[in-house]
Amino acid sequence: MSILDQIIATKREEVAAAKARVSVSQLEKQGYFARACHSLAMSLVQPASTGIIAEFKRKSPSKGIINDSMGVDEVTRGYVAAGAACLSVLTDTEYFGGTYADFDLARRTNPNTPILRKDFMVDEYQIVEAKSMGADVVLLIAAALSPAEIKTLGTLARSLGMETLLEVHDQEELDRSLGDYISVVGVNNRNLKNFSEQNVEASKVLADKIPAQFVKVSESCISGPEIIKELKGYGYRGFLIGESFMKTSNPGQALTDFLKH
Repeated sequence: MSILDQIIATKREEVAAAKARVSVSQLEKQGYFARACHSLAMSLVQPASTGIIAEFKRKSPSKGIINDSMGVDEVTRGYVAAGAACLSVLTDTEYFGGTYADFDLARRTNPNTPILRKDFMVDEYQIVEAKSMGADVVLLIAAALSPAEIKTLGTLARSLGMETLLEVHDQEELDRSLGDYISVVGVNNRNLKNFSEQNVEASKVLADKIPAQFVKVSESCISGPEIIKELKGYGYRGFLIGESFMKTSNPGQALTDFLKH
């Protein structure tokens, strides 16, 4: 099994357990379910937008512990103060050290900023759950889902007022996954099957394959401002960055310094 296969298998078990604890009808009555969502797409295309989707991530399967000493409130507040266009908060516990409590605290700390629930979505239950948590955007990973699953999950997210960030790694995933229920297309420069590759070549290769109606986001392996400048030339408006900020002692300041160059 690949790392991704392992994560998805675990996720399906977790979702089954969650359904047994809290019903969909309960989710629809609690938390932020009635709240209107902020638009990631609109935030990214504003002329003054930095385009940065700044991520709070404690650890990853490939890197181990990245930063487990800082609170999500402190980090995300620093990101927003520095100019992040959107926040990304991990809610996967087993592999990434994230929690639902992290997301809740990020939401309460940053009420006016779009927030992506970064997790491995495999079931409609998680979409409803994301809405109740206060998510504005959900992630759908093409490598983990069939076209029918992407359509079902994306359509539900849209019906609840959320946007969907479709994550692809190659043209095959892109071609089979697009639909009018997708708002933003993210190209992950790291192959999730083996967490390899350390450059933005995938984003460059797919740039002109992504139809113009979708906002383009480049994810991972963005190590410096010069790479963002280069990717903007390929039509990218969003840039998801986590590890390079999180591995510092002050992620918010790291983003501030990044944007000065």
